[in-house]
Amino acid sequence: MSKRDDLIEKYAADIKDKFGENADMDLLKKVTVGLGPSIYNIDASKVSGSDQKELDTVKNNYLIKKLGLADDSKLDDAIKTVMDKYGSSNRNKHRAVIYYKLCQHFNKASVYDK
Repeated sequence: MSKRDDLIEKYAADIKDKFGENADMDLLKKVTVGLGPSIYNIDASKVSGSDQKELDTVKNNYLIKKLGLADDSKLDDAIKTVMDKYGSSNRNKHRAVIYYKLCQHFNKASVYDK
């Protein structure tokens, strides 16, 4: 398996462990591939739930630009919900898992079908 495949398996295990569900492997792979080389960078591959600047990046670069959602309070609420479910004590919140969960939350998997 490639390093990317190893990471996707790790993300799927995280989804099972933290969210109690089996990952849609096709969508998880598309989200991970969409993140490009950032998944291999320790800092870029994680999101700090306590850093507002990072949360704004998730909102602006992913939810608004990538998924095409309008900027409103629902976006912040969804990010907070995903972060809370991931666990505030968990310091290793993977960007791919967060993006995957937000994509599911807003039912935007079709964005990756292009």
